[in-house]
Amino acid sequence: MLHHCALCHIDLDRISVRRGGQVLLQDVSMHIHCGQLTVLIGQNGAGKTTLIKALLGQIPHGGVIRHVDSHGLDIPHLRTGYVPQVLQFDREMPLTVQDYLAASVTKRPVWLGVGKKTREKVRQALADVDAAELADRPLGRCSGGELQRVLLALALQPAPDLLVLDEPVSGIDRNGLRMFLDTLINLRQTRHMAILLVSHDLRFVREYADHVVLLEKSVLTQGTPGEVFASPEFASVFGTGEEEAED
Repeated sequence: MLHHCALCHIDLDRISVRRGGQVLLQDVSMHIHCGQLTVLIGQNGAGKTTLIKALLGQIPHGGVIRHVDSHGLDIPHLRTGYVPQVLQFDREMPLTVQDYLAASVTKRPVWLGVGKKTREKVRQALADVDAAELADRPLGRCSGGELQRVLLALALQPAPDLLVLDEPVSGIDRNGLRMFLDTLINLRQTRHMAILLVSHDLRFVREYADHVVLLEKSVLTQGTPGEVFASPEFASVFGTGEEEAED
């Protein structure tokens, strides 16, 4: 059993996933704390995406996932926002960022026009992720980093208790990556939400993460970046140099 902590958190207790007789995850136990950035690391095939799917309720799993307050009591109705690695869409589609977000937050067809209240809501959502200037831009003309900001704005509607990001900065240039991560840190500080991020970029993990979990179908070790990176478990998975673990 995990020890009781003084923060509200998402409590994963012995999460296991099996498929076709194969063990994909085995007894994964960890906390994802509110107001902290937890980063999940591991080699390809370690079960990171499987764990995210279990968190999102997309696959059956053993074990228990709870949203717990600072007194250890359950909080019902865990709201989860999700940012995928990429957005698959037709880049030639005549759709602006505002249209895309409006279609996701209202039942009114976009071709009927975006109402004033919806337009204000969309623009505020973009402003919250430092992307207000993207509102009128065609979605297909956004860079990879800009698209991730749009997806982040969408994931925050409505405000989630847990924000999950599955390698959302893969393929983004260094400047776009830093801007995206700075936005996440600002959200962590201002909204006190729990954030779980999957990443292969260990230099940014060391710089930004509050808590790191090293996964290899089960939790090998977890702690601060310094603790995890100095552990024998980290060395056994990635070798002695951080660069060996980067794509």
